[in-house]
Amino acid sequence: MNIKSLLLGSAAALIAVSGARAADAVTVAEPEPAEYVKICDVYGAGYFYIPGTETCLRIGGYVREDIGVGDAGSLDGVNHSPDHRDVGDSNSTYWKNTRFTLKTWTGQETELGTLKTYTETRFNFGNNYGDYNGNPFSTGWQANNKSYALEFAYIQLGGLRVGADESAFDTFVGYAGNVINDTIVPYGGFQTNVVQYYFDAGNGISAVVSLEEGSGTDSIDSYVPHVVGGLKWTQGWGAVTGVVAYDSNYESVSGKVRLDVNVNDAFSLFAMVGYGETKHLEDINNNIDVAGRGFYKPWGGSWAVWGGGTYKFNEKTAFNLQASYDDWKDIGLAANVAYTLVPGFTVTAEVDWQRVGQGSFDHDSVLFDAQKKNNVGGLLRFQRDF
Repeated sequence: MNIKSLLLGSAAALIAVSGARAADAVTVAEPEPAEYVKICDVYGAGYFYIPGTETCLRIGGYVREDIGVGDAGSLDGVNHSPDHRDVGDSNSTYWKNTRFTLKTWTGQETELGTLKTYTETRFNFGNNYGDYNGNPFSTGWQANNKSYALEFAYIQLGGLRVGADESAFDTFVGYAGNVINDTIVPYGGFQTNVVQYYFDAGNGISAVVSLEEGSGTDSIDSYVPHVVGGLKWTQGWGAVTGVVAYDSNYESVSGKVRLDVNVNDAFSLFAMVGYGETKHLEDINNNIDVAGRGFYKPWGGSWAVWGGGTYKFNEKTAFNLQASYDDWKDIGLAANVAYTLVPGFTVTAEVDWQRVGQGSFDHDSVLFDAQKKNNVGGLLRFQRDF
């Protein structure tokens, strides 16, 4: 009897254990392999592959703080603010601007060449150009968030570029030096929608053709675009570049020629000449504008010149200089010292001088009664690039 009870009890225990194991059985899925971000070094430092694609992405930008005194920023007697203690009186104050800029780059190899994109968006906080001078409705001296700006957003496949860019009239020939205020005597309009094609012929020879919309009052007013063409020869000693622009609004042609010389590894120089047709005031219906300027000829009169250079004292410190002069006898001088405290953080101190109102523009209208005036300003810039 005891043996029978033992056998029955053992069988019951085995059945119970087997049932419990069957009820507790869990199927564990195989772990998915982790997909880590991979470095993409095809297009330079900072790129990585977007997971699951063959597109490389880079994200960067900068944070900048500008502090200006005198006529800095606008060179027109900027920022007289109201005296809060004495209604009707005014004080001089700083021009200040803080900017955050976000940039993105993408790159991917295709059967038709390298497919790239570039975007740059800027956000600003600070006060605007303009005087108070006792005007109760003037608010330019007040610091506020400013509207953001989409400066660049273009697609490039091989040599073809479409989207928002700066005019090839400036980018292909080059900016007027490494100073902050390089447009004391202006040398071209900038932001525009473009359809461009760049061609590299080898041996340092390159060319560009750009169909452009312009911007603001200089935007095209028909289906005929503005047209820019350029040719460049680059060698180890420097470069020679020329650009020609046709303004379809006013059926006007302007051009610039530039020479760059690399004296040595530390010292570089440039000289640039611009020329464009200037209409007379009596031809106002066909004029570039009432002051004889335009998107591709913003300087005064028919011609203008710019020159300057950069001298690098060492890896951290550089001196930059630019001088400019136009047919209306407007003069501009800008000089700065840029110092890199640590990689990615640069402090620049600049002094600017402008003399206007000496021109020989023949007119009787008070709209053009520009008296001789000297403007002096200083600017201190802190910039962190990332």
